[in-house]
Amino acid sequence: MCIVSLSMDKIVIVMPAYNEAENIKLMITELFNEVFPKVENVEMHLLVVDDYSPDGTGDIVKSFQDKYKNLHMLQKQKEGLGWAYIRGFQYAIDKLNADAVMEMDADFQHPPRFVKPMVEAYLNGADYCIGSRYIKGGSVPRQWALSRKAISYFGNLFIRLVLLKPSIHDLTTGFRLARVKGILDKIDLNNLMEPTRFAYKVDLLYQCIKNSKKTVEVPLEFAARTKEVSKFNPKEMTSTFKVAIILGIKDKIRFIKFGVVGFVGFAVNYLGLELLKRLGLSTYFATLFATEAAIVSNFILNNIWTFKDKIITSFKDLIVQFLKFNFSSLFAVIVQPLIVAGVAKLFGDTSLIRFGALIFALIFVIVPYNYVVYNLFIWRTWKIPKFFKRDR
Repeated sequence: MCIVSLSMDKIVIVMPAYNEAENIKLMITELFNEVFPKVENVEMHLLVVDDYSPDGTGDIVKSFQDKYKNLHMLQKQKEGLGWAYIRGFQYAIDKLNADAVMEMDADFQHPPRFVKPMVEAYLNGADYCIGSRYIKGGSVPRQWALSRKAISYFGNLFIRLVLLKPSIHDLTTGFRLARVKGILDKIDLNNLMEPTRFAYKVDLLYQCIKNSKKTVEVPLEFAARTKEVSKFNPKEMTSTFKVAIILGIKDKIRFIKFGVVGFVGFAVNYLGLELLKRLGLSTYFATLFATEAAIVSNFILNNIWTFKDKIITSFKDLIVQFLKFNFSSLFAVIVQPLIVAGVAKLFGDTSLIRFGALIFALIFVIVPYNYVVYNLFIWRTWKIPKFFKRDR
């Protein structure tokens, strides 16, 4: 039996088990007798989610509950794997007051011995721990056919590329641990994509990574099923790829909008530059005033469109943020006129030369700088990297 301590974090393993009568008895015994006693400084719980399995899985779990006080069961109508995990997460958070929740299958493809290193990663400060098959120490079953290994590896690689997550090596694993505070409590679990299929895992993982300040991959030696057969099939794979593509597009929409606004700003900038030049201003000052006009245009369009989910509506806040926006754009105000005036002086002060200089300044200097600054400091959609923060 687990020793309860109020000072310990409570970690709840959520384990869907539909028609897992042969596996669940072995799994419960191994976790409570072999694994949990070796996990120190946390209070370990197991929550089995049973969709009223006709093979008696639920009855087996009930038979162990008197022996293991930290064994829980949630029985519900069959809705699919995703909903089983979602309902389990909600129960673990709302009813069991979990500090962290772990996803784990009942079929021994996630060997119980890997629970301990996942918990240790969490205790060492990780907000999100991923059991990874594709890092040193991780693996897939040797008995898998070459075609299945290829589908698993290249499918995972495809999702990494689509989601632009090259630093994470396994985005399709189902063995994961997430902190509740700041991670799971910020996710609308009821509205994950494809909740009846495996594909929900990609959406949940994607959102957890976005919320997490520290994500750690822990080696996982993925095992073959010891009983029955895998429930994964081509429909599940297609659904998983679809979710990944949708998330990849959504993730890039803001940058696409930013690019459109930037193009409008460029038009304002260039037309303003040429107009002011014709009015007799020097190239430097014409560029300076045209740049400020573009900044005003960018602020308005970014506020009402690109970052509309963070839109600033209060007049006072609007003024403050506009001043901050201008200050953050001071780099552009200083650098862009210098680049345009410098290029014009070197190659000739013509409309074509000014146009080319403006394009160069925007693409290689101003746009990358502005996108980072806007996301970090104005509309605050990104977290400030730790190396910019002092240790407390």
